[in-house]
Amino acid sequence: MKLAIKRKQLSDQVSELTTNRLSVYLRCLNALDAADVKTVSSQTLAQQFHLNAAQIRKDLAYFGEFGVRGVGYYVKDLKRHLRQILGLERRLKVAILGAGNLGLALSDYPGFRQEGFQIVALFDALSTKVGQQSRGGVPIFDITELRKIAAREKIAIAVIAVPADAAQHVVDQVVAAGIKAILNFSPGTLRAPADVKLKSVDLTVSLESLSFYLAHEEEE
Repeated sequence: MKLAIKRKQLSDQVSELTTNRLSVYLRCLNALDAADVKTVSSQTLAQQFHLNAAQIRKDLAYFGEFGVRGVGYYVKDLKRHLRQILGLERRLKVAILGAGNLGLALSDYPGFRQEGFQIVALFDALSTKVGQQSRGGVPIFDITELRKIAAREKIAIAVIAVPADAAQHVVDQVVAAGIKAILNFSPGTLRAPADVKLKSVDLTVSLESLSFYLAHEEEE
């Protein structure tokens, strides 16, 4: 209970940019651990992975003292601490709304399972898809069953992968099902209550940003 309260307090104080950086640090530590590296300093970590040593120390110091003077960080220990901070020591169940090409691809992405996210269900409104499975064996349910299955499976995160014109309606259904965290891949601006965390990944915006970079590079 104390850990849950502490996490809630931290989540209210820590910026999303900071948590994004913690995820990057964890990926770097995973690579070092796979290479059987035992210890690493913030400077070496920064140099090897093109990061900022001062920022690493500042971010980690916010959560405690993890370094050892003259040694640096023990890779396995720091990995464990970061996984705890990010809440990855528990397996979170995820549902994907939309069983189109994107939804099916996301459901079978092995990286989610490796980091502790279990894709337990796909949902769609097309009757021709209901009852089928992804290539990896994730079952596809009718969207009308979302509330029941979310409660039964204790789904923590919903991923939205539906056309833009259906996205807000689907978000409303997710909220009604009691799911408090949403990752949205549909374009446009969506609304959710204050107690629901909604994070959007707009692939078109990212591509347009790259297009801007290329256009101005050509002009130069």
